[in-house]
Amino acid sequence: MGHKVHPTGFRVGIIYDWQSKWYAGNKGYKVQLHEDIGIRNRIMGKGQPDAGISKVEIDRNANQMTVTIHTAKPGIVIGRNGANVDLLRTDLEKQTGRRVRVNINEIRVPELDSYLVARSIADQLQRRVAFRRAIKQAVQRTMQRGAKGIRVRVGGRLGGSEMSRNETEKAGRVPLHTLKADIDFGIAEAHTTFGRIGVKVWIYKGDIEPVINRPQMAGRPEIVPDAPLAQEAAPAAAVAPSQASE
Repeated sequence: MGHKVHPTGFRVGIIYDWQSKWYAGNKGYKVQLHEDIGIRNRIMGKGQPDAGISKVEIDRNANQMTVTIHTAKPGIVIGRNGANVDLLRTDLEKQTGRRVRVNINEIRVPELDSYLVARSIADQLQRRVAFRRAIKQAVQRTMQRGAKGIRVRVGGRLGGSEMSRNETEKAGRVPLHTLKADIDFGIAEAHTTFGRIGVKVWIYKGDIEPVINRPQMAGRPEIVPDAPLAQEAAPAAAVAPSQASE
């Protein structure tokens, strides 16, 4: 039977890095994990739904937390004279009880971000746009911006039909089994009067050569490759002819 693997989690530690960087023992792990979930819900869900926020990275140090927001519309996230950022920082400091630093990174090409593409399709479905037109236009825009491949899959009561079904649109190639393939995966949901319609997007941007660091373990000698075999020994010196016996 087939098993579906998340394309991002499949490549973490090979070509992708973790989106949350911190260490906690057995007792503190659950608390910090729920903190991360609450922070992402505050920024992506309840915060500014129209800000085009794609990803939130969290980095914890001893007494400070750095939150990096990747957005296609940094002006909305920052607000007038930085008012929205200051309010967000204050809320996160109250929520976590530590100093918070907020960084904002702009997404230059939102058509190559899988979550933003999926969110755009979902918003169109909520506005009752025909689903085939929405996914075909999204595929065309993404390929025009330089993607090597894209796959879009929508599922639910499409067009208000009684029976739910799935529809897929593809262009280019999406090599899911290739670990060095840079595949961006995103999910969004459209809340319609007929129910929820799910949208999944895979975008293939090219290959990333993984850099594998192999640290030398303490106490173990460094392995040196075998030296090439020595050349054959020089021929032994000629033996002087023995004196003739008298």
